[in-house]
Amino acid sequence: MSMKQIMVIAVDDSAPSMYALEWTLDHFFTPFGSLQPFQLIAVHARPVPISVIQLAGPATAEIIPMMEIDLKKAAGRITEKVKELCKKKSVNEVNVEVMEGDPRDVLCEAVDKHHATMLVLGSHGYGIVKRAVLGSVSDYCAHHAHCSVMIVKKPKNKE
Repeated sequence: MSMKQIMVIAVDDSAPSMYALEWTLDHFFTPFGSLQPFQLIAVHARPVPISVIQLAGPATAEIIPMMEIDLKKAAGRITEKVKELCKKKSVNEVNVEVMEGDPRDVLCEAVDKHHATMLVLGSHGYGIVKRAVLGSVSDYCAHHAHCSVMIVKKPKNKE
C-alpha cells in the first residue's frame, strides 16, 4: 500500500473555514473517487479557557469549568460538521483532531507532527486594521509552517 501525502486543514465554526473545507473537498478529493491523493486531517484549535475570559479574581475559578464545557461542546459540533460535510462529499477517511492552544502554534505543530505536505486555511477577509490588531493566522502559518500553505478565499458575490 502506498503512503498518501498528508493534508492538514484548519477548521473552526466560521463560514470561511467551512467554505475552505468544502472547496478543498471539491477540488482535491471528490474528483478522484477512491484514488484520493491525500489523507485529510482536520485540525481545530480550541482556545484555552483562561485566554478566552482574560480576567482575574475570585469569579475566575467558577467561570473556567463552565467555559471548559462550552469549548468542548463547540469542538464536538465542529467535529460533527466536518465529518458530515466529508461524508456528503464521499470522503470517508478524515481524522479530526482537537488541540488546545493558539491556532498559529497548533496548526504549525500539526503540520510537523503529521509531516504534512500541505496546510489549508480559510481566509476571514479581515481588513488591514483588524489584521494588524488580531494578527493573521494565515500570514503566520504561511511564514512558519514547514509545508506549502493554501489560503482559500470565498469569492465576492457577483450580482
